[in-house]
Amino acid sequence: MILNIDFLDETNMVREEHIELVEKLLQHAAKVEQIEEGSEVSVTFVTNEAIHEINREYRDKDQPTDVISFALEEMGEGEVQIIGDDIPRILGDIIISTDRTLEQAEEYGHSFERELGFLAVHGFLHLLGYDHMTAEDEKEMFGKQDEILGSFGLSRE
Repeated sequence: MILNIDFLDETNMVREEHIELVEKLLQHAAKVEQIEEGSEVSVTFVTNEAIHEINREYRDKDQPTDVISFALEEMGEGEVQIIGDDIPRILGDIIISTDRTLEQAEEYGHSFERELGFLAVHGFLHLLGYDHMTAEDEKEMFGKQDEILGSFGLSRE
């Protein structure tokens, strides 16, 4: 396994098979993106209420969202990156609203699993520095998402 993934289900509603799906999909994405062995990421499942609070506090957006990523490798001004042979690469945190996952799966007419997989990969790519602020960046990021989901076998239904 490439990634060490720490899962936290704050909703107490996520089924084991959904955690396994996200685990396998993120391992696949890490392989596609050639991430170093032993890299770490955390995935937390929350409610709309919880993600709304996080979105408001950290992004000044007063609404729930589907996924938020906190990349730990983004260097702030004046920060120095510490690199060592025995220190695992800590990519960051992915926070997924299971409420929004279900709402969007219904809205887009595909399965909860497909939407959950999409959000997990989307959040993971943000941790790696991908973004969708410009049309060019969006094309690259969404192309990478489609490539990962398609090669995993979780494309749009």
